[in-house]
Amino acid sequence: MMMSRRGLGKLLAGAFGGLQLARTASAQAQTGEEDAEHRVLELRQYKIVHGARDRFIELFDREFVETQEAAGMRLIGQFRDLDDPGRFTWIREFANMAERQRALTAFYGGPVWLANRKRANPMLEDNDNVLLLRAADPGMGFPDDLGKRTAAGANADAAQLIVGTIHYLWKDPSEGFVEFFKTSVEPRLKAAGLPVIAAYFRETTANNFPRLPVREGEKLFVWFTRVKDPMALDQARQRLSEDPLWKSDVALKLADFEERQQQTLRLTPTSRSMLR
Repeated sequence: MMMSRRGLGKLLAGAFGGLQLARTASAQAQTGEEDAEHRVLELRQYKIVHGARDRFIELFDREFVETQEAAGMRLIGQFRDLDDPGRFTWIREFANMAERQRALTAFYGGPVWLANRKRANPMLEDNDNVLLLRAADPGMGFPDDLGKRTAAGANADAAQLIVGTIHYLWKDPSEGFVEFFKTSVEPRLKAAGLPVIAAYFRETTANNFPRLPVREGEKLFVWFTRVKDPMALDQARQRLSEDPLWKSDVALKLADFEERQQQTLRLTPTSRSMLR
């Protein structure tokens, strides 16, 4: 039995309508996932005017720690870069992107920053090297309990060396790298004495506080570990290089993922850094 043109048209229209509904549902599901609340992190590397780093840290640790947290953000750590005497690195976290916008607006429009910016800004040669990040997987962000921050002016406990590694990748890290890192890289790092305490990739939501620029468009993956001191780091790296599975398999696959050489940050916590 042949179908009339009118009947065929109805059938095609129904099929097309069903396809459109499916696409709409899929788009809504994706949007819902993208809009789901998740914490975001800023990894900020400041280039400090020659000879001014200690003065900047003294001002920062005294004036900008509790006051930023009062505005709604969490300061995870402040550090001297062991390999660059002109570099100050710090990390702060927000509950989500909307809270980031609200908290930054409150702090940078508030009395503490306005009272101290003329002291802080002249010590900054460059403050645009900023990565906006999100946890690479649930449970891979910095834990809630990082310890107790030393009070201003008090003697701090001995700190360990915080090491951040930034991998620059050919593809988005969600395209296989996160799973590879979790199943292949992280176990070998732990066995060598480099336990991963947190891991992140770039937050793709547009910067909602353009007054503070962030690096955009890069495909990267950042992880952090903690060791006793630089010697312990060297020893752990040596153990990793001698690991048979690392040499024969994992390191080769890691190199295939990377677009260019990874960057390592050897960071010594300031006296008031919570991560130490």
